[in-house]
Amino acid sequence: MDAAEVWIALSDAGSGLESFIDVNFPRAVKILDFQHVVTHLAPFAKQFRPQTSAKLLGAWCHTLKHAGGAVLIRVLERLDRQKMTEEVRKGHDEVLGYLRNHVERMDYPRYLRNGWQIASGAVESACKTVVNQRLCLGGMRWGEEGSDAVAHLRALYRSDPDQWDAFWGYAMAA
Repeated sequence: MDAAEVWIALSDAGSGLESFIDVNFPRAVKILDFQHVVTHLAPFAKQFRPQTSAKLLGAWCHTLKHAGGAVLIRVLERLDRQKMTEEVRKGHDEVLGYLRNHVERMDYPRYLRNGWQIASGAVESACKTVVNQRLCLGGMRWGEEGSDAVAHLRALYRSDPDQWDAFWGYAMAA
């Protein structure tokens, strides 16, 4: 990892992750999973405009993706709270609080310009198809060392076929 020019920490900002990343990956650029932000915006969109919430959410997501979290915060701050019910104002406060707490990890336009991922779905899917399909079969019991070795082999196996052949050619030559 030290050879990498940039470290990326893409997460859902769950409890304890921030400090874990700071301690273990101090050089990492921290990115908040885009879809996780959407799961916080969607309920407020439904509260605020029930009949047109999908269209409104789409517009907010477009702003978030192409202008970033700080701009979306300004958009939401300009909403007329006088016309909101108490429940909607509460949802407004909650979503703004969430966005403000994580704004430094929502510079999606920059991340995309750099070619970085902004959503963790591909990684989560890989965990299911690469690791879980092999390690979580019925009756399997793994220790840490064995599961680590099998996970590495499984990742190699599921990658490009040339990588699998090259690994075993190198291993046999050694």
